[in-house]
Amino acid sequence: MKEKVLLGMSGGVDSSVAAYLLKQQGYEVIGVTMQVWQEDAEYSEKEGGCCSLSAVNDARRVADKLEIPFYVMNFRSQFKEKVIDYFIDEYMEGRTPNPCIACNRYIKFDLFLQKARALGAQYVATGHYAEVVKVGDRYTLKKAFDDKKDQTYALYNLTQYQMEHTLMPCAQYTKEEIRNMAKEIGLLVHNKKDSEEICFVPDNNHGSYIEKAAPGRVRPGNFVDKSGNIIGKHKGIVYYTIGQRKGLGLALGTPVFVIDINPLTNEVVIGEERDIFKTELVAKDLNFMLIEKLTKPMRVKAKIRYSAHPAWATIEPLEGDMVKVSFDEKQRAITKGQSVVFYQGDFIVGGGVIHSIL
Repeated sequence: MKEKVLLGMSGGVDSSVAAYLLKQQGYEVIGVTMQVWQEDAEYSEKEGGCCSLSAVNDARRVADKLEIPFYVMNFRSQFKEKVIDYFIDEYMEGRTPNPCIACNRYIKFDLFLQKARALGAQYVATGHYAEVVKVGDRYTLKKAFDDKKDQTYALYNLTQYQMEHTLMPCAQYTKEEIRNMAKEIGLLVHNKKDSEEICFVPDNNHGSYIEKAAPGRVRPGNFVDKSGNIIGKHKGIVYYTIGQRKGLGLALGTPVFVIDINPLTNEVVIGEERDIFKTELVAKDLNFMLIEKLTKPMRVKAKIRYSAHPAWATIEPLEGDMVKVSFDEKQRAITKGQSVVFYQGDFIVGGGVIHSIL
């Protein structure tokens, strides 16, 4: 009997080709679009949006073409609690969250997997560019063949159980190969643009989105220098992130950057570019893959954001289930709320959320 897999279909080319590849490999594939858009929200229908209503139509057309069953599952309330509310609260606390990591952790590989197992499926699958591998007795993620599309950073939170029941068939291909494959098998989404913005923030203006979603919580305040002197007015701390230079509205005669955000005083601290280069941080909310637990210092390459290049660092355990990360060279704009992910070679060691910068 064929093994059953529930495939998350976003209506994009990656998950569409994933469906084709899994079917070719002999799985019984069931396509599912996770309905997460909120009923009272304005969602972008621009090409590539993975949370737009048009994504359902694109996914359904692909499923029909590949002759696989297709369903829509409602995850609205869970998405609001675990992703949107978290996103708003983090910005209100002066941190910069990564909603895609939260969505992967709580929706795509937790609730979705629970649904799949309840329906008798052995696996869930996605179009992510990452490979689930077993090293010794541990599951971990290996970087995708196409380094430019590698998505392991956003998936570091997967548990051993989740990886055991997850398939990601696109990892062995380049994006160009995926698009060519889609074209060859007649999928209309073969040239669909990738979704790059936050799916529930249609105009990519997260500050404006938070103001509308949390009325009364965003308040104007002061820009201050490192000595605490007021140098201007800001429109709300949610509009700013560490390292930001543009959009500050400050004319000080020299380039200035956001170097800190203080939610208690509602102040945004301004400094010079050199002030945003640091070498040490502390991470919390840890998840390890390649190892069960960090018990002694380890040399790794670490990424402090999705777009960052991995940099050599030493990680060492701290009390309270935290980890200190010491980079060999200064890193630009280490940001609280973002994740730091550790690698050895092509494999994820683990990762956590940046709690403080030393």
